[in-house]
Amino acid sequence: METPSLSLSSEVEQRQRKNTAVKPKGLLLINLGTPESPDPKSVGAYLREFLMDPWVIDIPKPLRWILVQLLIVPKRSRDSSKLYQKVWTEEGSPLLVHTLNLEKKVQALLGVRYRVKAAMRYGKPNLRSAIESFKREGTQEVLVVPLYPQYSLAATESSIQKTSELFREHFPDCKVDFITEFFNRSEYLDATAEITQHHLKQHRWDKVLFSFHGLPERQVKKTDATGEHCLKGPHCCDQIVTANRNCYRAQSYATVRELAQRLQLAPEQYDVGFQSRLKGAPWIRPFSDEFYRNWPQQGVKRLAVVCPSFVADCLETLEEVRMRGKEEFIENGGEDLVLIPSLNSEEAWVKGLSQLVLNYQPKT
Repeated sequence: METPSLSLSSEVEQRQRKNTAVKPKGLLLINLGTPESPDPKSVGAYLREFLMDPWVIDIPKPLRWILVQLLIVPKRSRDSSKLYQKVWTEEGSPLLVHTLNLEKKVQALLGVRYRVKAAMRYGKPNLRSAIESFKREGTQEVLVVPLYPQYSLAATESSIQKTSELFREHFPDCKVDFITEFFNRSEYLDATAEITQHHLKQHRWDKVLFSFHGLPERQVKKTDATGEHCLKGPHCCDQIVTANRNCYRAQSYATVRELAQRLQLAPEQYDVGFQSRLKGAPWIRPFSDEFYRNWPQQGVKRLAVVCPSFVADCLETLEEVRMRGKEEFIENGGEDLVLIPSLNSEEAWVKGLSQLVLNYQPKT
């Protein structure tokens, strides 16, 4: 596939020409992570690193150790291994393949102005290696983009804190800044809408489900400093206000409102769900799998699922939605479920992400 071209403004082009002698900035793209292989040992190692993060399971460390090391990982590493094997490709993990392809295409598009590196919060290629590489190359400024459109403590804040810690330890003289979310940025929304519209036109569908990764309720409540807004009523996410500015659920609904407008979807043509929940503490609702069971009884026979919180297809989209979700939908009377591909390294997203970087204004 040819690398797409990006129409930069004349002002940016002039800056490029003037700054050819200046060392390029660094661009660090962070995705969540993936096992190195789909075997139980590798999956177990990945799960331990992931689940032992206090931002992910926010309970006291001794209890977290018992829960993860003795209860979750021994069983889940085997079960998850079987699921990873279903989506693994000859090139490797889909999430890793898409992320590395995105890195290459964004690098080609941004050219000499940036050195682009992709890293995983958990697993490889790891953050430390990327930071040490920036240091060896003499990069003086790095813009970090956690590839999670909607802000969350478990993914975004964990990535920010870990990256900041590693820069302080291994490259303290580097100037570092972060794009903390882009749920409402046109560069992301337009790319998502373009890719979604292209695929919706290719399929018959009765309804669209926007399915986001779930979070425990306590984690979204933590982002409400007032303690009086998040999950306090049925309409708490109807608009972004000061209290829910960093609420993952509110940002998810805001993303959907913008996408529905771009896709010209009427309110009765779509809904929002949250997937990938674990047993135990309450998780944010509504649950995506409840739509798979209930909608066929209401006459929805053909369902299109869009996953706006995942910029790259992975286990949660390919196995949980395209395989397991489709099976559950059909078992309950549906005829077909189509997963709309994520942004991956599609041309629209390569352009959008590159423009997001170029448009970024450093915080003062």
